Formats: sequence, C-alpha cells, structure tokens
Amino acid sequence: MKKTQVIIIHGGMTFKNRQDYLHYLKTRKIKINKIRWTDDYLTKKLGKNFEIIRPRMPLSDNAKYDEWRIHFKRYFPHLHDNIILIGASLGGIFLAKYLSEHKFPKKILATYLICPPFDNRLPTEDLVGGFKLKSDLSLIEKNSKNLVLMFSNDDDVVPLTQAKKYEKKLKNAKIIVYKGKNGHFKISKFPEIVTMIKDDAKRNK
Repeated sequence: MKKTQVIIIHGGMTFKNRQDYLHYLKTRKIKINKIRWTDDYLTKKLGKNFEIIRPRMPLSDNAKYDEWRIHFKRYFPHLHDNIILIGASLGGIFLAKYLSEHKFPKKILATYLICPPFDNRLPTEDLVGGFKLKSDLSLIEKNSKNLVLMFSNDDDVVPLTQAKKYEKKLKNAKIIVYKGKNGHFKISKFPEIVTMIKDDAKRNK
C-alpha cells in the first residue's frame, strides 16, 4: 500500500528592496536550537504510513513567487494522488496563489494553510515578491474540496483581519482560530493537525 504523501511548504520573508533585506540580516534574532512542529515531531507522530516531503524553497529569506513556483513544480513527477498539502505562513499564501491559478496535477486529499497572509496589510512585514493573490480564489476549492485555514488570536505577524479576508473569498473552506499558538505558530507540537491528517487518511481507505 502506498504511503500517504504530505508535502510541507515552509515560510519565508519578502522585502521591497535590498536595503531592507540587508537590514533584516543584520538585526534578526539568531536561534541556535529552533524546534518546529513541522520537523521531527510531525514525522514521529504521523508514523510509518506517511511520507513527508519538505521542499527547501529558494532564497526563503528574500523569497520570490516565480522562483518558488518553478521549484515546486519540480516535485510533481514524484507525487501521487490523494496527497495532503500544508503551507505555513508565506508557504500558505504560496499554496493559495498557486492553487487559485493552476489545476493541480494530482488529486488532493486535504490542504492546510497555517497562518497564511492574505495581502500586504501586515503590521510588521512587507508581502511583496509576486505573492499577491488575484481577486478570484475559487479554483482553490475546486483543487481541494477539503480546505482548512488556521489562525491564532495572539499572532502578531498575520492578524485575524487576514483570516476574515480569506473567509469572504472562500465559500466552503473551514477556518479555525485558536486562542493561542505562541503568536505566529512558533510551537514545537501541533496535535490538532496530526489528528486531522490521520482522519483524512482514514477516510481515504
């Protein structure tokens, strides 16, 4: 039996110009041991029946949509039907943009967008680099009938105003707002999504 594939698109940053980018490199906080739920935790909790694919997207600290799209498509020959897509932060709007503009080549079992920004009205960051969504997002729900967006009340990067904008555009998506996920989902464990993914796989049997 084939394993259920889970592809995770990580987050990133975008900048209006090189000066802002260099300033970010000079001033960002450095963490030696960064533990994220998308790493070993998810692999361990999902177990041997899942194959987790983690593309390392180009220049994540100064991301450009066109470059990410090219790299993403390189994985398509290695994917099979009933895949689960996860996009976190910038990875979330990347998947939203791609799925709203292109027919995905494989059947999607579920799509999870974790704290995805909707537009450039963010309190602390610029969303540029070609990630702007088009006005019509209906193709996302045609690509993935099981679409879940997750946000957190205490997120200081992607506020809930962004969630409301997705809610207006997506008729059938499930939008979950958590009381607290350490801000911008800076968490080492995420049991809720593990349960959802396992339930998806069970329904597919």
